[in-house]
Formats: sequence, structure tokens, C-alpha cells
Amino acid sequence: AEIVYENDDVLAFNDINPQAPVHVLFIPKIRINTINDIKDDQAKLIGQLFLAVRDYAKQIGEDEKGYRVAMNCNGNGQQTVHHIHLHFLAGRQMQWPPG
Repeated sequence: AEIVYENDDVLAFNDINPQAPVHVLFIPKIRINTINDIKDDQAKLIGQLFLAVRDYAKQIGEDEKGYRVAMNCNGNGQQTVHHIHLHFLAGRQMQWPPG
């Protein structure tokens, strides 16, 4: 994987099947299978995921233009990798509804 961002708690890398010109996955460095498995004492870690996205968006100049952040959960949510991750999509106008 091509790592594009890292701090003590979060790792981010380019998606192998990008759905936008910029499509990066942000994961916590500890494994949490699904949103349903997040424990109350991990709230700060989840916040760190979003702060990492914020920092990365600013770093690459997409913060003012706009971007989409999504997280899937289980089968109907199309989660295929059971390690929570935020999808950061940018570099084009997003459409609504997404799916």
C-alpha cells in the first residue's frame, strides 16, 4: 500500500480501487472489526480518525474545495474489510444520493 499519512494512532493509504481522483482509506492502528465493535473508551481514537482526515485534506489542498468521508458497516453497508476505515474521496464533484 502507498502510505500517504501516518500519526501515532492512524494510518492512511491510497485505495486499490479508487472511486474518485483522490480515494484514501484511514484506519486506526488497532483493529476494530465494525462500527458496532467500537468501545466507549475508543471514542478518542475515532475522533483521531476524523482529525487525521481534516489534516490530510488541508495538506493536499482539498479542505476548501470539499470532500466526502464515508464508513461502511457489515453486509448491507457494503463493508468488505473487517477493520474499520474511513473512505476519503476528493478531487471531483460528488453526487447525491451516493448509493
